Amino acid sequence: MAYDEVLAARVRDAVAERADVVERRMFGGVAFMVNTHMAVGVGGDELMVHVGTDGYDAAVADGGHELRMGERVMRGMVGAPASVTSDDDALHAWWPAASTSRSRSRPSHPSASRVRRRSGSPPW
Repeated sequence: MAYDEVLAARVRDAVAERADVVERRMFGGVAFMVNTHMAVGVGGDELMVHVGTDGYDAAVADGGHELRMGERVMRGMVGAPASVTSDDDALHAWWPAASTSRSRSRPSHPSASRVRRRSGSPPW
């Protein structure tokens, strides 16, 4: 799945001065991470925004829509179509909900399954 490079560049510019944002390519798009969690992403031609379950209703009222991956509803995530991110002010309006939601999250820890140990070696 290709993503809108122009929208990604606009998001990149919007978060350029923030030291806590990391950009990563994932799921055929690009994600902007805060505390190792996706806050905002670009997939296809729309913005994917993590607003949390508390901010979901307000985000839908502002023009967002339910976000799905296949048949699964992505709880706490909304899609923001091009019609509600058309200018820079509108794009910037989506960032506070996402960054606030994710800045409260604790950084994720590497999964124990990712740590490879030789058989018989001590766990430390």
